[in-house]
Order: sequence, then structure tokens, then C-alpha cells
Amino acid sequence: MEEKTCNESRVVRTSRVFPTDVNNHNTLFGGKLMSDVDNIASISAQRHSRTECVTASTDSVDFLSPITPEDSVCFESYVTWTGTSSMEVFVKITAENLKNGERKIAATAFLTFVALDDNGKPTRVPKVIPETEEEKKLHETARERAEKRKLHRKSSKELANYLTTKKPWE
Repeated sequence: MEEKTCNESRVVRTSRVFPTDVNNHNTLFGGKLMSDVDNIASISAQRHSRTECVTASTDSVDFLSPITPEDSVCFESYVTWTGTSSMEVFVKITAENLKNGERKIAATAFLTFVALDDNGKPTRVPKVIPETEEEKKLHETARERAEKRKLHRKSSKELANYLTTKKPWE
């Protein structure tokens, strides 16, 4: 299977922040940002694998700086690392004040997607070739994040054994 560069899966989208997108603090709703993150990351995963993909986990979303109605929001995503059928996708969210041009990293996120074949079963994905300094750093540190994901998933499954599906009012 041929390897692919991070750039081959790169997706960039810029949008405005409208009054319906903000909360009572006049900043972008976290849930709105998370929905947009999953949307753009899923396109990167499918561009890389050229198969159907499902979100396996949202590994982290770190809100670093508030996003306000004076800002535009730029989402940039790409595949940073792959396993056999899984892909780590990084999303960088940059806010730009449209009045003065000041730009800041407002949030970052890592998600994991699994590529599926025509029968809905996990299928192999190409390896990643990082090219830029940013891509190389994310690629070098990806294995450690993958190990943390495995441990976290195991812990979540163990916790699920103690959770009930019983209706709270019964």
C-alpha cells in the first residue's frame, strides 16, 4: 500500500461566528466547535483512506482561547499517524479578529477514525509521510498518544461493566 503525505489529507475551512453560534458569554459554543471539528476531521480521514470511516474517539479537544463574534474561525485538519485500520487526525483551530487581523490558536483536537471496507469491517490504511516541522512533531509524538488511547479505552470498557441501562425512574 502506497504511503501518503499529510498534505494529501489536509482540509481547510474558514467560517464566520454568527450570533446564533455563541453562548451567554458571547463566545463560540464549545459544542458547535466540537461538531465542526468532527466534520472536518472525517473528511481528512476519508481523503487519506479513500474508504468510509467512522469516528472511534475524540481523544482531546483543548480550548485555548475564546472565539468571539468579531473572529473568523479557520479549521485545518490532516492525518498525522496511522495504525493498521485507524488514523489519528489533528485539527488546529485558528481565530482571526476580522477588524485588526490578529490571529491566535484558539483550540486543538485529536480524533481517531477507523477505515471500513464495503462490508463495514476495518480495512488497512496507508502510512503517513510527514513533511513540515509541525507534521513531523505530531507524527513523532503520535505513538505515545496511541498508547494512552488504548489505556483509556480499556479503562472506559471496565467502567462500562459497572454502569446500568436501567431507567432512573424505575
